[in-house]
Amino acid sequence: MKKEDILSMIDEEGVEFIRLQFTDIFGKLKNIAVTPGQMSKVFANRYSFYGAAVYGNRYDLEDKLYLYPDLDTFRILPWRPQQGKVAKIYCDIHLQDGTPFENAPRYILRKTVEKAKESGYSLIVDPECEFFLFHTDENGLPTTTSHELAEYMDVGPVDFGENARRDIVLMLEEMGFEIESSHHEHAPAQHEIDFKEDDAFVMADSIQTFKFAVRSIAKRFGLYATFMPMPRQGVAGSGMHIRLRLMKDGKNVFMNSDGMPSDEAMWFAGGIMEHARGLAAIANPTVNSYKRLLSGLDAPYMINWASKGEKALVNIETEPDDVKVEIRFPDGAANPYLLFATCFAAGLDGLNRKVSPGEEMNIAGACSFGHLPDDLKEALDELQKDDVIKNALGNEFTDIYTKIKGDEWHDFISEVTEWEIRNYLAKL
Repeated sequence: MKKEDILSMIDEEGVEFIRLQFTDIFGKLKNIAVTPGQMSKVFANRYSFYGAAVYGNRYDLEDKLYLYPDLDTFRILPWRPQQGKVAKIYCDIHLQDGTPFENAPRYILRKTVEKAKESGYSLIVDPECEFFLFHTDENGLPTTTSHELAEYMDVGPVDFGENARRDIVLMLEEMGFEIESSHHEHAPAQHEIDFKEDDAFVMADSIQTFKFAVRSIAKRFGLYATFMPMPRQGVAGSGMHIRLRLMKDGKNVFMNSDGMPSDEAMWFAGGIMEHARGLAAIANPTVNSYKRLLSGLDAPYMINWASKGEKALVNIETEPDDVKVEIRFPDGAANPYLLFATCFAAGLDGLNRKVSPGEEMNIAGACSFGHLPDDLKEALDELQKDDVIKNALGNEFTDIYTKIKGDEWHDFISEVTEWEIRNYLAKL
């Protein structure tokens, strides 16, 4: 898209605000909002912010980072008022001298994708995004309350979120998404919307837009949308399974000429499994993430693979004229840029070294790769030991990430919880 095209759309559609969006280390969307009269400054890359406030205190408070708009990501937000419309555009982060900021998640994925292209590879990603729709309290703050009892694939009126989910789908389609399906998931108030696969870089942007849209549209229905992995005990948590297809010269590297999985598919899966313990710090980045993995409810824990199954860490899926490698342990708290970059790096490492995933296991079976970390602290320790994942992220980024997440873990273990009060107060 050209600058002139964007200016024409702004004028013809009556856009009055443009959000210059970017992503922090942990996948949280940030923005600077401008009016149409400031677009010349936007195109000249003159908008900046203080790096320390977003990317950690390694940077001096005076150090500014600059927003470089990616013109192809300009979209009008259809759920905003028709009078005084709002648009968004994603931005890359650069230093004052114009060089890319190497710790920006979008740059980390771009670097990984470009490195893989040198060997002729590209990655296609097909995500399954799950989320909960909960009620808010009288102050508009989120709760974990929902009065519905709907189950897997139920319809209205038992599915209370049906209308909100429908509007989300329709408005995403207005933004150019190709929605393949949507449905109620296993737990009450849990939903899934699936959209068409795409290139890893484009898909990471799409997931950020998807989350932003889901939360914004849910709010119009008096609901709060959360991608928290395990907001309720005793029911299935929300994951973000990703199905991957590795392409080279326009062909699916994972599929043999007979339509069956190739050696490359097995080796790629072997790489994911070998690096799974380090990957977990990115794929499952919160304290709460490990409650989902340890629950035994539709989430993997053992590092194994299967040709199908809802408990395997990796599925090697064979369909007519297609083979995909599905990674089932990531959750919606993951930063998609970091997730795709590290999974790509891990899989290619397995392919290049011809790492065998071992024998296919039953869905709960153990294997030589062991199991996922039991908690965030263990995952962070594993990340620091995994040179392949660290190289994909960059050593400086890894140190910043593990320091901030380590502080989060310390805050958690220092907290006196309701469980402790319930189990110890009257007994000790």
